[in-house]
Amino acid sequence: MTTLLFTHEACLNHDPGRMHPEHPARLKAVLAALSASEFDALERREAPSATLEQLARVHPEVMVRRVLAAVPSHGLAAIDADTVMSPGTGEATLRATGAAVAAVDAVLAGEARNAFCAVRPPGHHAEPMRAMGFCFFNSVAVAAAHARAVHGLARVAIVDFDVHHGNGTQAAFAATGGVFYASTHQMPLYPGTGARGERGVGNILNVPLHPMAGSEEFRQAYSEVILPALVDFDPDLLMISAGFDAHIDDPLASIALVTEDFAWITQELLRVADRVCGGRVVSCLEGGYDLQALGEGCAAHVRELLAA
Repeated sequence: MTTLLFTHEACLNHDPGRMHPEHPARLKAVLAALSASEFDALERREAPSATLEQLARVHPEVMVRRVLAAVPSHGLAAIDADTVMSPGTGEATLRATGAAVAAVDAVLAGEARNAFCAVRPPGHHAEPMRAMGFCFFNSVAVAAAHARAVHGLARVAIVDFDVHHGNGTQAAFAATGGVFYASTHQMPLYPGTGARGERGVGNILNVPLHPMAGSEEFRQAYSEVILPALVDFDPDLLMISAGFDAHIDDPLASIALVTEDFAWITQELLRVADRVCGGRVVSCLEGGYDLQALGEGCAAHVRELLAA
């Protein structure tokens, strides 16, 4: 079985402004990197739009309608200083979330061993009742809830290696024992959550990294803490919030990873997935704001998915 790649051109139409770091060129860089001949084996699929029913498993209907109603017909509209909408934002964020849901459906149906969602805007900062941090709807959280509600999975794990803590994903599942959330992230850094003591009902595992931590600290956090806990949780499906902004060249943080670290963590997560859930993995793009580092990181990540 091959790796599925979900994306949609509408994700390029979310444009929060020329100076905003989460700009359309990010996705263009990812898709350019994945257009190389080594990725010809990817099965490419168009992302559908998420439905209200799917979104409402994480975001109450009132929140969904409020976000979509805020999309401007022209110009820009700001939810907060970081989270800015353009006329294309509504469809883009629905397609981004729909990609994650469709990827879960396809992987659980056995149509592919794993999938990568090359979409934007990102999602892991979006809390159940609050859009924030460049994020409107929490794609990974919605897809994980879908896996449990529709496919009946008892346990879903989410591993987040974005340099920023996924406060929204944690908030969605902190009281839900059937979803395990593990994160490495720089601390201190936006959004200020993700301390080791934030444990949920025993299903939340945060391993903060100090500024300028590098490969050794990152790999140690996974080898000694997160990967053993992931094996113990024994999930039926592994989801990844794949952010590439912990790269040393990224302008929004100061963790010193290199591209090989993203290949390594993908290999390690796939090894665990082979052991506990038949290799079933769905990965979704989160952050990454240096275009070259982002493209190279995504290529390294998807290269390992294809090789699984």
